Amino acid sequence: MAVMKVIEVMSNSKKSWEDATATAIKRASKSVNNIKSAYVQSQSVVVDGGKVKEYRVNLKVTFEVG
Repeated sequence: MAVMKVIEVMSNSKKSWEDATATAIKRASKSVNNIKSAYVQSQSVVVDGGKVKEYRVNLKVTFEVG
């Protein structure tokens, strides 16, 4: 039986939500081993002058422990 743990990660990107997600997984992988999946819990943007300046995501990252 595998034991899984879930952590919440927030990330941002000036390019896209996909880039913000990839950045979050890349960074989390530096300190968390055995990442199995990620669930995008929410997405948002920062708007300035009527233009999107930044994309943000909140992820639930699941990894295997032990």
